[in-house]
Amino acid sequence: MELLNDMALFVEVVKAKGFRNAAEAIGVPNSTLSRRIAALEKSIGLRLLHRTTRRIELTEAGLLYYERCRRIVDEARLAHEQLGEMLAQPSGVLRASLPVDFAVTYLAPMIAEFARLHPGIDFDLDLTPRRVDLVSEPFDVAVRMGTPESSQLIARTLGALTPGLYASPGYLARAGEPASPAELAGHQCLSVLKPDAWTFHGEGRELAVAAGGRFALNSIGLAKRLATLDMGIVLMPQEIVADEVASGGLRRIMPGWHGTPVPVYALTETRLLPAKTQRFIEFLQQRLR
Repeated sequence: MELLNDMALFVEVVKAKGFRNAAEAIGVPNSTLSRRIAALEKSIGLRLLHRTTRRIELTEAGLLYYERCRRIVDEARLAHEQLGEMLAQPSGVLRASLPVDFAVTYLAPMIAEFARLHPGIDFDLDLTPRRVDLVSEPFDVAVRMGTPESSQLIARTLGALTPGLYASPGYLARAGEPASPAELAGHQCLSVLKPDAWTFHGEGRELAVAAGGRFALNSIGLAKRLATLDMGIVLMPQEIVADEVASGGLRRIMPGWHGTPVPVYALTETRLLPAKTQRFIEFLQQRLR
């Protein structure tokens, strides 16, 4: 790194046609500049400049070295400027792994809004249920729900979703509406990943209730759809069932009780992120919080 800095100083001295002018232009003491160029010549083993009291002249080696160094310094400056432009207006392909149902039902409008804000970004979105390997696969970020797994990956909290109980008017007309969590024992509970119990918070206490039913599911979308078809009660965040509630397909029940908030977080392999990924995570944090 010191060699690259000295190369840049050498280029500035040649462009300014002297140490004094270069020192004033870049804000480095004249003595420091002279010492650094002398050290550069010593490390190369060749004299680069002929110094006189009034001006400097390039030696044959200095002329060759200057032409090479100038291109290197110009490329480095251009790279720095382009990275600055990327930060101002991120670009490139954002490769993200997203939970299937959560992305379709809730994240889709946010992704569309983000795409409108950043026209320079293209999107490669993976909605398969599998957990992608951020180390061996070319993904920039993975959005996950639940408790972050212990790993070497970097987890950034995006927000949390609080589940509530929802059922269709048809199911409630047939099976009755439970008034307390304890009454769920006599109802069809559409559980995802078949938990032994649903945990509720309300009335200043926490309560675990067995969540039994005929269906064993691993899809939030299917559980929600079955609920609209009068097949049982679901425990889901309001954000996931907003459309069904708005259309009258589902209705909130037992509003005084809610489930344990579900964390939503972004996983990345490193803390040093390209602008496209950093902006995406910041955008989701703003919306989900």
